Amino acid sequence: MGQRTGRVSAATPLDQLTRRLEQKTARVGVIGLGYVGLPLAVEFAKAGFQVTGLDVDAGRVANVNAARSYIPDIADGELARLIRGGRLRAADTLEGLDELDAIIICVPTPLRKTREPDISFILAAAHPIAASLRRGQLIVLESTTYPGTTDEVILPMLQADGLKAGRDFCLAFSPERIDPGNATYQTTTIPKVIGGVTPRCLAAASLLYGQVITRVVPVSSTKVAEMVKLLENTFRAVNIGLVNEIALMCDTLKLDVWEVIEAAASKPFGFMPFYPGPGIGGHCIPSDPMYLAWKARLHGFEARFIELADQTNRAMPRHVVEKLAAALNERRQALKGSRILLLGLAYKKDVNDLRDSPAFDVAHELVERGARLSYHDPHVPSAQLHGGVYRSVPLTAARLKQADGVVILTNHSGVDYGLVLRHAPLILDTRNQYRSVRSARLVKL
Repeated sequence: MGQRTGRVSAATPLDQLTRRLEQKTARVGVIGLGYVGLPLAVEFAKAGFQVTGLDVDAGRVANVNAARSYIPDIADGELARLIRGGRLRAADTLEGLDELDAIIICVPTPLRKTREPDISFILAAAHPIAASLRRGQLIVLESTTYPGTTDEVILPMLQADGLKAGRDFCLAFSPERIDPGNATYQTTTIPKVIGGVTPRCLAAASLLYGQVITRVVPVSSTKVAEMVKLLENTFRAVNIGLVNEIALMCDTLKLDVWEVIEAAASKPFGFMPFYPGPGIGGHCIPSDPMYLAWKARLHGFEARFIELADQTNRAMPRHVVEKLAAALNERRQALKGSRILLLGLAYKKDVNDLRDSPAFDVAHELVERGARLSYHDPHVPSAQLHGGVYRSVPLTAARLKQADGVVILTNHSGVDYGLVLRHAPLILDTRNQYRSVRSARLVKL
């Protein structure tokens, strides 16, 4: 029998990409080094990949390269080990993108003043990627956006010069699900939803994330993956809006909303407790539902639940101020000229994240109405409030006694609430910090 002859077909660029991902020799780039991008870059570097973090903020880049973490969930020592080992570096330019095998986009997606999506940061990242795209690259969008962004906006840009997704390069969407300050669920332990433009794209993205994340959840398309994230945060925003409205009802009916919620939560089925507050904050919950509502309007669908919840949630800061004004009035004191100390500026406890924090809306309203403002936040040493730069003041008995009112907006763990209760003449508690306390000086939301 004659020996079979012929050339073995060379591995395609996507085959080579697969091998690099499997062997962790792929070079990974993460665009955007905020609360999502930096933890993700760190995890890939810890897994053995060579990672480049890219950000237009030169200050962030300098901090990363100097092993100074600005994200509470990441320790300086962890950054230092990765940088010394050559696994992680940061740059403030988007040059050299063609040298990377996988590029993950983790940039902000805020709302415009018109309450419509602003994807300009996504486009600013996608344009240089498209200009330098080569065969064998994997591009993943993680920034929260409306269904259709990956297929309808990013894909045409990447295919403009003749390369084809699934044949020459891979494109996928995988929504970020990070929860800053959550010690239980972090980047590696939060299941990763992934949708690919093609099955080959889905396989490549799943392989990449599967190297660092415990569980990968593949879905049938990028649109499904985009919709998943919006559903998750719309669910939260609508339920927070509902419980905020219940809080307003209870206030009118002279009922303790916290007691009502606690009793309702004793039911072991059919009820999930959500809690009222001074408003909603963070990058996702205030904006993600509006991305969905905007997309629905384009198709002639009115997202009434979303719009109603948004109106209720955005009205809460003013309700807080009105509640404070009424409490001062009962003490024969006007809000105008009063010395008001805010406890907490961050949007949630034990983090330094100020994005869309309702504390800023409360502060703005207070200053507009003539209050003299100060704040204490152990995680936020300074901040801009109503156009001025304020610094966190020490929390002392003397300062508390000097204040006419103290408003708890963020219930950080490191605050001495016993001290506050002993010395503040008036406390407005929007977070139920004093759950079991009854005092004439204490007013609850």
